[in-house]
Amino acid sequence: MSIDLEALFRAIVPMVGRSEARDDDTGTMFRQLMASLVRFDFVVVFAYQGSETPIDLYSTFDAEEKVIYVTMYQAGPFLLDPFYHTARAGRFGLFRMRELAPDRFFSSEYYRSYYMQTRLAEEVGYFIDAGDGVTVVLSLMRKEKTGPFPAAEFALLKKAEPLVAALVRENWKDLSRRFEASRRNGRKAGQGKPSGRQPENRAEAVWRDLKLTSRETAIIDLVLQGHSSESIGLKLNISTGTVKVHRRNVYRKLGISSQTQLLSLYLKTFE
Repeated sequence: MSIDLEALFRAIVPMVGRSEARDDDTGTMFRQLMASLVRFDFVVVFAYQGSETPIDLYSTFDAEEKVIYVTMYQAGPFLLDPFYHTARAGRFGLFRMRELAPDRFFSSEYYRSYYMQTRLAEEVGYFIDAGDGVTVVLSLMRKEKTGPFPAAEFALLKKAEPLVAALVRENWKDLSRRFEASRRNGRKAGQGKPSGRQPENRAEAVWRDLKLTSRETAIIDLVLQGHSSESIGLKLNISTGTVKVHRRNVYRKLGISSQTQLLSLYLKTFE
C-alpha cells in the first residue's frame, strides 16, 4: 500500500496547536493517521495501569463487536492477554501479537475459547508510556480475510511511532486520575474495600479462596496465559517435572481434569 500523503497531512493538521482533545477526537486522529499509511479493519485503544481493569478510550467496533472486543475483555479475559502483560512489564514500542504471545498461546484454551471469537488474522499495537504507571496501547486489527500486516507496512508503522507517542502524551493526560476514580466508584458500589492491601496481581485473588499455594497460583496463571510446562519452568526457575506435578495437584484440588474446565472456573469468578 502506498502512502496517501493528502490523507496523512489532513490527519496531522488537527494535532497542531490544539488543547487536550476528547477521547473520540484523539482516537479519530489516530485512526485517520494510520489509514493514510496502512490498511486495517479495526482500531481499539486501551489504557492499562497495574492490574486494574483497562479503560477503553476509543474503538471502531459496532455494538455486537464491542461486546466481544471490549465488554467481555474487560470482564476478566484481559488478565490472560499478552498485550496486558506487556503493558504491565513496562515494554514500549510497536509489537505484533505473535511477538509477545507465550509459546503455547495459539493452542491454549483461552485462545480457542475467547480470542478466536475475534476472527483476526493479526493484531499489532503501539505501547506508549503515558506517565504515572499508565500505558496506552493503540491496536490495529486485521480480519482473516484481510491477512497479516506485510513487513513493509509494519516497518512504516514503526517509523510513525514518535508521532503516535506525541499524540498520546498531548491528548491523554492524567489517565491515572481516571483509574483512581474507577477504584473509588468500585468501592462505593461494594466492589472493593476502602483500605487494605490489594493483590499485586489481580489473578492471585481468583484462587485465594480455593486454597492454592502461591507457587500453584503462579503456575496455573502461566498455564492459562498459554505457557508450556517448559516455558513455565524457565520463568519460575524450576524443573519441567516439578511444573507438571504442581499442575496435577491443582487439578486434583479443584476437581477438574482439563484446561477447558480450568478456564471456565477462572472466568466464572468475574461474573
